[in-house]
Amino acid sequence: MNEIEAKHPALFTATTAEPIVVGETGTMAPSPGQRSLFSTDTTPRSVVDGDMTYIPRWLTPDDADRLLDEIIATSAWRQEHIRMYGREVPVPRITAWHADPGRAYAYSGIAHEPQPWTPALIEIREPAEKACGALFNSVLVNRYRDGHDGVAWHSDDEPELGPAPVIGSVSLGATRRFQIRRRTDPADRHEIELEHGSLLVMHAGSQATWEHQLPKTAKPVGERVNLTFRTIG
Repeated sequence: MNEIEAKHPALFTATTAEPIVVGETGTMAPSPGQRSLFSTDTTPRSVVDGDMTYIPRWLTPDDADRLLDEIIATSAWRQEHIRMYGREVPVPRITAWHADPGRAYAYSGIAHEPQPWTPALIEIREPAEKACGALFNSVLVNRYRDGHDGVAWHSDDEPELGPAPVIGSVSLGATRRFQIRRRTDPADRHEIELEHGSLLVMHAGSQATWEHQLPKTAKPVGERVNLTFRTIG
């Protein structure tokens, strides 16, 4: 049991308990006479025919703020480039790949060699595994610096992930619009506003059915960090 799970056990169960606060002693208690540290809206929401589950406020604001700062400061950030129309162009985000030894990963012609797990990523890894019902050996960290950064339509279906991967996606920082469309019927679209401290569970089989993107936006928007926990075979 790590720090987050010890402080907030109710966040990692299948059902939602009463609002919980951290008292002066750091122990957990229901909220009579005290203000909850997070919204009461922590109920998991089924998305796209149950292929995904969205949990708003999975982390408390205090933990989400702290982890955002730590991950920005300690992740092994890289500016990747891809070849388009005969020239190299920067990918509109910066990334970090942290994983167990030997768990390399490649997508869109970009190869990632694993960097060691940082304390912040280790802290959140086990709670994410319990919430998703999977064991993760890697995490792709995407840093969207402002609205000019985004990611186009895709599915996380690389061979290294296996035929039916489970992916746990933790959002930290600015709220961004996340779009989903059915691969066989692109007109079947859905949107979620991914909030600070939320968890989106993409269940086994979801990548074969759905594509997703984080579109760019001209609206003023702050920095966002997204952790996608994965299992590399």
